[in-house]
Amino acid sequence: MNDRDLTGATWFTSSYSNSQNECVEVTLAPGGAGVRDTKDRNGGTLTFNRTTWSAFLNTLKA
Repeated sequence: MNDRDLTGATWFTSSYSNSQNECVEVTLAPGGAGVRDTKDRNGGTLTFNRTTWSAFLNTLKA
């Protein structure tokens, strides 16, 4: 998965985000997920394939 896959993506901010936007945004795509900093949306995006993103979420749930 790469940044081109995220063109036109809908981004979601955590409900735990504070009023100063000190949080991250996530978008889901067919190949996985993208994560970016809400304070620097043009500063780059971390992308994760589906397997890695699922493992991350399962670890959070555990």
